[in-house]
Amino acid sequence: MNTITEPFPELLARVRRCTICQQHLPEGPRPVVQASVSARILVVGQAPGRKVHQTGLPFNDPSGDRLRQWMGIDREVFYDEQRLAILPMGFCYPGTGSSGDLPPRPECAPAWRDLLMERLTEVRLTLAIGAWAQAWHLGTPRGSVTESVRRWREYWPAIVPLPHPSPRNNRWLAQNPWFEEEVLPALQERVAQLL
Repeated sequence: MNTITEPFPELLARVRRCTICQQHLPEGPRPVVQASVSARILVVGQAPGRKVHQTGLPFNDPSGDRLRQWMGIDREVFYDEQRLAILPMGFCYPGTGSSGDLPPRPECAPAWRDLLMERLTEVRLTLAIGAWAQAWHLGTPRGSVTESVRRWREYWPAIVPLPHPSPRNNRWLAQNPWFEEEVLPALQERVAQLL
């Protein structure tokens, strides 16, 4: 079927039934996405964590609490798919490695990302969280998160590169106070304008 004419709910249903990397997923496939063609803000992270995989609700963990705080919104607004889309670089929990969750499966973004993005025509702000999202949306090399975030004004107002809001990044936040002083007030103002 031509995906441009395919109703968006049907496309999302296909995404949620995806099993292309099933053999590589320790807890099986469970694509976790949130989207509507009316969404004006797009949140792009790496991939769901274990708790998100278990609940099926994106950013349903301490990282999500911090992200909502950074954005200046509550859970009700965050989970309103009419206003906010959440499409990680990998839709399923990839498993855990020696230093945290594994990277998103490489099959996911090529299979689905362009199909979904071409339909999200109302998006005015993309939050590119972490190296994988920044590599895709900004074309930056993976691993240069601090530099991407430091250069946030170059991508403003369409894209805001962010570090991961995980509690594991407390040290990064302490070492980079300019992030909370400069980026977050601008981000909160932009989010409020769009919502």
